[in-house]
Amino acid sequence: MGELLREECGERLDDLQCNGLYLIQDPDKFCFGIDAVLLSNFVKVKKNGHVVDLCTGSGIVPILLSAKTGAKKITGIEIQSDIADMARRSVSYNKLDEKIDIINDDISNALKYINNCSVDSVCVNPPYMKDTTAIKNPDLPMAIARHELLTDLGTVINIASKLLKESGKFFMVHRPSRLSEIFASMRQNRIEPKRLRFIHPYIESKANLVLIEGAKGSGVWLDVEPPLVVYKDKNVYTDEVLKIYGR
Repeated sequence: MGELLREECGERLDDLQCNGLYLIQDPDKFCFGIDAVLLSNFVKVKKNGHVVDLCTGSGIVPILLSAKTGAKKITGIEIQSDIADMARRSVSYNKLDEKIDIINDDISNALKYINNCSVDSVCVNPPYMKDTTAIKNPDLPMAIARHELLTDLGTVINIASKLLKESGKFFMVHRPSRLSEIFASMRQNRIEPKRLRFIHPYIESKANLVLIEGAKGSGVWLDVEPPLVVYKDKNVYTDEVLKIYGR
């Protein structure tokens, strides 16, 4: 395992508590959060389907989807070479090389690797913040993960639409404050919003995340699901979140 995990570089191996899966992470770069876990639980892929995860980062979503869905093929695309390399090593550690492929490139180049209109589902946990809306994290990998430095909302949705088959499904986790932009971009790219679920830190708190499902070329109909509350007390997950984490 030594050639896969580089402890001398600060990497660690985290137990995902899901089907015996593990993930290699570097806390000095970026570690996945609950948004990635909730997204992987929200995504639907038809049996033996192909799903593409844009902005895949450490590969957490593809690895969880390998256990949570019946997907035959899962492709993750990550622009940062060192993060993509870490994701590939996590895939190999879990012996998932035949199912999961990690591409190191800009998502705007996705069609160099994947045929147009060929994918059943596309999911993404993109940078939430516009480049101009907040002070950038001085640590570049974290800044890229959080801010629209190397991609933006419009590009993410446009590429998703180009990859998807007709009636293919799009899944995203984002901030509620950007919903109007998200809906406008989805419709501009022929992806109709179909399902929403708001995520609240506590039952009395405003939503700070939203899960979105869309369908390419679909008719107009939107289902808003009951809210998901993360904590029932300080640092104590609700029963639903514990179930999502497999505890």
